[in-house]
Amino acid sequence: MASVNLTMENTALALVKAAGGFMCGFGRRRKLAILIYHRVLSEPDFMRPDEVDVYTFAWQMEILARYFNVLPLAEALDRLRRGDLPLRAACITFDDGYADNATVALPILKQWKLPATFFIATGFLDGGRMWNDTVLESVRKLDGECLDLSRIGLGVHAIGTPEEKSRTGYRLLSRLKHLPPSQRAEYVDHIASRVNGLPDDLMMSSVQVKELHAHGMEIGGHTMSHPILANLSEDEARREIGEGKDKLEAIVKDRIRFFAYPNGKPGKDYKPEQVGMVRDLGFHAAVSTTWGVACNRSDIWQLPRFTPWDRSPLPFMARLVTNYIKPIT
Repeated sequence: MASVNLTMENTALALVKAAGGFMCGFGRRRKLAILIYHRVLSEPDFMRPDEVDVYTFAWQMEILARYFNVLPLAEALDRLRRGDLPLRAACITFDDGYADNATVALPILKQWKLPATFFIATGFLDGGRMWNDTVLESVRKLDGECLDLSRIGLGVHAIGTPEEKSRTGYRLLSRLKHLPPSQRAEYVDHIASRVNGLPDDLMMSSVQVKELHAHGMEIGGHTMSHPILANLSEDEARREIGEGKDKLEAIVKDRIRFFAYPNGKPGKDYKPEQVGMVRDLGFHAAVSTTWGVACNRSDIWQLPRFTPWDRSPLPFMARLVTNYIKPIT
């Protein structure tokens, strides 16, 4: 990838200097931006318009490496507690455990010497597939102008163009996400039964998890099957969280210190008592998907994160700077 151009660089540098001035005014309340990624695609994909591709990820990592202080999550949280975070502190995180994290993202992280944390749902390792990917890949392969799911109460959807397929796929994900697991599985199986040859290589192998760990990346827990924890009983939730942690520790032969709540919205996707469960199971801290940046007043068991969705450098930089200088209530 070509380096970011001079105009962008000068503007970005001005933004960073301005942000530094603003942030110094907050005294000891240094802030930590924790970025969320899921997939890093080898090329753009009409079925996944919200996921970054390799080109976008490369320039985003260049900006982070050149203008921000990217820290390992463990160091960042230690320094957040001590109150000595550097200005423009950031962490990079990935959720779920997609194979392209190892094949596409890792080489770019290594190029810029950037640490990252990978939160992995262990039940999909070595050939598994998440339910949402089953839906998207099924819709991708369908022929015809419409998908009639009225028999299972999900209506009729246009699929005649790539754009219609993408809209239909994400509409179905929204409808299915918070259903009870057994009902959701039934609906997903019904959709998948209409096509053949769904991919079995979307998620990491255990070998790739070991590779990430060997390159100094942090491996974090993300349950076994990526459920909505709020929908589970206490025993089911504890089993999902604890067995996911145990399996990862067996793979990497090291402690699993951090956890990411699946989907991650407090109250909607996980309950307050499950926050205590994560603590009791031996994790050091946990991250949510509540939008924002962390400061020394943040709950270490529900740290905020955000997804950098901008597809050009200046808005990407401006959003990061805006998040840093925004007052935390």
